[in-house]
Amino acid sequence: MTIAAILVAAGRGTRAGGGLPKQWRLLAGQPVLAHTLSAFRAVAEVGPIVLVLHPDDIDRAMPWIDARTRIVAGGASRDASVRNALEALEGTGVSRVLIHDGARPLISPALIRRLIAALDEGPAAAPALAVTDALWRGAGGLVSAMVPRDGLYRAQTPQAFHFAPILAAHRAHPGPAADDVEVARAAGLDVRIVEGEEDNIKLTYARDFDRAEQILRQRKGTAMDIRTGNGFDVHAFCPGDHVWLCGVKIAHDKGLLGHSDADVGMHALTDAIYGALAEGDIGRHFPPSDPQWKGAASHIFLAHAAGLARARGYIVTHCDVTLLCERPKIGPHAQAMRAALAQIMEMDMDRISVKATTTERLGFTGREEGIAALATATLVQA
Repeated sequence: MTIAAILVAAGRGTRAGGGLPKQWRLLAGQPVLAHTLSAFRAVAEVGPIVLVLHPDDIDRAMPWIDARTRIVAGGASRDASVRNALEALEGTGVSRVLIHDGARPLISPALIRRLIAALDEGPAAAPALAVTDALWRGAGGLVSAMVPRDGLYRAQTPQAFHFAPILAAHRAHPGPAADDVEVARAAGLDVRIVEGEEDNIKLTYARDFDRAEQILRQRKGTAMDIRTGNGFDVHAFCPGDHVWLCGVKIAHDKGLLGHSDADVGMHALTDAIYGALAEGDIGRHFPPSDPQWKGAASHIFLAHAAGLARARGYIVTHCDVTLLCERPKIGPHAQAMRAALAQIMEMDMDRISVKATTTERLGFTGREEGIAALATATLVQA
């Protein structure tokens, strides 16, 4: 008997924020999908694992591919993606298959094993939790009716099947389908209910990630390690026609003088992260005496600092940058700056603040001789 797992992760869902599909957002320092993969790899009974990915994400997945794992391109809908994976497994000797949402990273090996065992008693099994809350129907913002909750369940994945029947069911189903149980039942397959797990949540919104982080911390049984770092940087104006600030190129009647691109905001933020890690400053990691960093783009430094935090097991949970200058005006560019920093650091944009102030014409910034920046970064150990 060969058991395969299909992890469906081709969606573009971005309701959770972060500018990335949710399966690629970081959770406890790793992409969500990496946690999901780890759960299935921990079950020795599971053989081949198929990742169903959007073509744009294939390169992103390569660090997590091993001899046990293969990639299949997703389809236009979830059921089309699952069928692609099933077709790819045909003829490989697979007799049973587990189909799971890649955005459910907290699935336990114990539940996976319960589902595999349930297939000894029938062609299909799926985890679910009985509905315990009162249920209403609503219309126009008002309760319109009560709904009996007897016999109602909250469906989860992985959903488990004998391979040949579920492949035939997908081939026959016109689509779309909410899940694979719907496809199986349309083909006349009986689906056994296996008790699910409260922690087996599907990540959809930003609050779901907060809950998942809490669950992972509880599983580790360790106290939360929170660190804060500060950064400060200054660059003088020089002849030029633009400045780089927080990853955004802004037309200006001067430039900023520096060994790199002189992005004062990004430098301050990079130093804030290094400071929280007790890792010195930019000069320690990228010495100005090294000619390879002459004119370098500052996103290299910031990406390195954020990557170092992840490698040390920390998540950058929030950062705040304040730019001190009379000109250029920062307000019109603040949102673009937040978006640029979010992309570089692989963070949610709503966890990044960029703002500006003046020094009321006092000091070197007031005389428009240069720009200064202050930054604070908060790191939490995953």
